[in-house]
Amino acid sequence: MKIIKKFAVAMLCISAFQASANDCELTIESNDMMQFSKKSLSVPEKCKEVKLTLIHTGKLPATVMGHNWVLTEKKNVKAVASDGMRAGVKSSYVKPNDPRVFAFTSVIGGGESTSITFSTNGMNKNTEYNFFCSFPGHFAIMKGTFNIV
Repeated sequence: MKIIKKFAVAMLCISAFQASANDCELTIESNDMMQFSKKSLSVPEKCKEVKLTLIHTGKLPATVMGHNWVLTEKKNVKAVASDGMRAGVKSSYVKPNDPRVFAFTSVIGGGESTSITFSTNGMNKNTEYNFFCSFPGHFAIMKGTFNIV
């Protein structure tokens, strides 16, 4: 009986650890209709690194309907998007080494996916963050909030 109790406790600990690790992993989809599948994403304050996977569920190629995922403070979205358009496709529409950008994925087309892992160092739960697609013309529609809770 003691062995069964110890086993049950061990399994609960493992399950709690796995659930905790999954709290720091996010998935979001984009499509050919210029939409993200979620308007809000959040991670617990304990997450020091976040893994984000972007999946493009559409069929159109990246040159026509490409999408990426960019994270910055809410106040910087418009400026980051404008600078990104000037940076061009080779830079995934993100100005190289832009200190206002916390994380971004490469631009992908229909049927593709990409993942990034980024640090939350320097981010806090009292700041308003937004994610958006910086493909030209998309940021006004394809955006959402990112929260540290």
